Amino acid sequence: MAYEFTGLIETLESFGVADVLLPFILIFTIIFAVLQRTKILGEDRKNFNVVISLVMALSVVIPHVLGTYPSGYDIVDIINTVLPQVSLVALAFLLVLVLAGIVGGDIMGKSLAGLFVTLSIIAIGVIFGGALGWWESNWFYNLFGEETVALVIMILVFGLIIWFITRDSSTKGEKLGSSVKSFFDFMAGK
Repeated sequence: MAYEFTGLIETLESFGVADVLLPFILIFTIIFAVLQRTKILGEDRKNFNVVISLVMALSVVIPHVLGTYPSGYDIVDIINTVLPQVSLVALAFLLVLVLAGIVGGDIMGKSLAGLFVTLSIIAIGVIFGGALGWWESNWFYNLFGEETVALVIMILVFGLIIWFITRDSSTKGEKLGSSVKSFFDFMAGK
């Protein structure tokens, strides 16, 4: 029974689902949602939003299929490298939230939450840097060890999620500039 399901996945892979269809759907959906939400082209411009999203998604997938991206800069390869790692980080955040919900109460102070936010941002940068091939010498993994890096990334992601959920809701309606200022005030423990 497991062999049949494995064969189905292999067949879908041979049809180009992971290299063509999934990246196309992801990029199309994100661009379309942003255009619909921001209404850049005006009210009731769904048809224009569809066309722009279609063109942008195809302009990412077609060069991948034709192999015209420069070496190391293939967007589809970067997406296929980053998404599983980001999914692992999201799962780690979810598990921390479940544990926080079970334990209840305030888990950490503001200054510690700010530290976790900063470290989470750095961890996401490291993940994308790895997907782009910036760490080809593997100095980061050689310095700390693969298990330690994974553990640190999980802790950072959990901290970021907890901070995001438990932050003060009064800053949600502020402009971007004041939100950035409040973020740095938060980081400084003010």
